Amino acid sequence: MKLFSKRNKAEPAAVQTLPAVYRSHPFSAISSYRPLSQCELELYESLREAVPIIDAAISKLVRLIGTFDVECESDSAQRLLDDFLKNVHVNGASRGIYQYIYTYFEQLLTYGTAVGETVLSKDGGTVAALYNASLKDIEIVQGDSPLELFVCRKGMGYEKDVCQNQGLISLSFLNPKAGEPFGSSVLRSLPFVSSILLKVFHSVGQNFERVGNVRFSVTYKPSSSASAAMARQRAQEIAREWSKVMRESDKVCDFVSVGDVEIKAIGSDNQILDCDVPIRHITEQIVSKLSVPPFMLGLSWSTTERMSTQQAEILMSELQYYRTLLTPVIMGICETFLRLEGYLEDCKVKWSTINLQDETELAAARLQNAQADQILNDIGFEPNETDGGEV
Repeated sequence: MKLFSKRNKAEPAAVQTLPAVYRSHPFSAISSYRPLSQCELELYESLREAVPIIDAAISKLVRLIGTFDVECESDSAQRLLDDFLKNVHVNGASRGIYQYIYTYFEQLLTYGTAVGETVLSKDGGTVAALYNASLKDIEIVQGDSPLELFVCRKGMGYEKDVCQNQGLISLSFLNPKAGEPFGSSVLRSLPFVSSILLKVFHSVGQNFERVGNVRFSVTYKPSSSASAAMARQRAQEIAREWSKVMRESDKVCDFVSVGDVEIKAIGSDNQILDCDVPIRHITEQIVSKLSVPPFMLGLSWSTTERMSTQQAEILMSELQYYRTLLTPVIMGICETFLRLEGYLEDCKVKWSTINLQDETELAAARLQNAQADQILNDIGFEPNETDGGEV
């Protein structure tokens, strides 16, 4: 029996100078999205903030909706209405009905529901201002009939305060579902694909952060004759000196060590994945949902002239549909103003032309027809009925 047993040599513990911290992208509302949720306001705000192409597409749609004129029958009412539409106060800091309609339309696209109010003067004799209400402060409640909708202010707890003068409140829904008192945002089907896109962007950022700020793995291999205490002390000393070298980022420092020490850059032997293909596929899904041509968003995708024309026609149909939603809102404001001023006549909203290219082609066609008629008159030729008036 041995009086002194041989002690097992303890393996030196690995020393990590910089603990790894898992980071996800900061827009947690997108990752935790659940379909058919009623609390989607913060989600859509996060989508516009997180994915620039979504925010750019909505801004482009707001600009492309164009301008409009409101026409009346009498000249006196027309002058009064034009001055009102140009100088009416909007949201306390702006003037003109365009600012109100553009904000109203942007709210409609983002959340699927838009609420605005026509504010009367203290004596109730005229329209004092227009106000775009925040959806976080109001709630839409159905009355005894599904055809009755009331806009209520949110109170403490479950209390609801029905707003007075419901006739002065403008309410619009985008693609509403049957039987539900709210609309559907154009961003409704984008949280899933946007979450994947953000993960790709975040991973790319982490990879380039590692490339730009290289992390190292320092391995010390003690000799067979070194004791466990000496190996542990040597590993701690190497870790302390290596950390000192890495902290001196503004100076050129050298690391000197004795023994079998191996230094490697973490991840240097790995290949960064190609992210162009998945980003392209996800971006195509987003662009197809927003109905905005890629070239308007700065995307240099290969396309043909005919394809660009078809995309422009699709955009025109979308804008025409949006105009049908905004026209009743404009007419309601104008008719309220005229009634308070003592005019009982109706008004008509006339939108500007969306596609200037079509107008240019029509003007060129009329010019060519006029030149052809002038040439025929000069030579004394008159088209007969047999050739249908064509040459």
